[in-house]
Amino acid sequence: MKFRFLDDFATADVAFEAYGKTLNEAFSNSALAMFEVQTDVKTVEPLVSKKVELVSENKESLLFDWLSELLYLRDTSSMFFSKFDIKIEGKDRFKLTGKVFGDKIEGHELRTEVKGVSYQMMKIEDGPEFKIRVILDV
Repeated sequence: MKFRFLDDFATADVAFEAYGKTLNEAFSNSALAMFEVQTDVKTVEPLVSKKVELVSENKESLLFDWLSELLYLRDTSSMFFSKFDIKIEGKDRFKLTGKVFGDKIEGHELRTEVKGVSYQMMKIEDGPEFKIRVILDV
């Protein structure tokens, strides 16, 4: 897991930075960070998979859609997720395809509920390592 929470960055919300050698890895680590806010992801077994396919006009929109889709799946499936096998492609439009793996919420530690993802101060930096910054509405 490569992410860190940013203390005193967002007063009533939770902010984090996630990292990855690839954009796929950085998006996966963003998802791990979001679920870590809600539970101890190390205890979530990858027992059930869900297919995900998203298309967006840019990387930031794709990140917003990705994390929002995971919250939707959390609510509709009553699941937490801990493993993400995804592939991101595109230049003018971006497409994310893959599977997410997790287990039922029941029986897991419940921390802070994430209500949504914010575009506020969202940032994706390319480089030798990708860095993503996100603020979550809690």
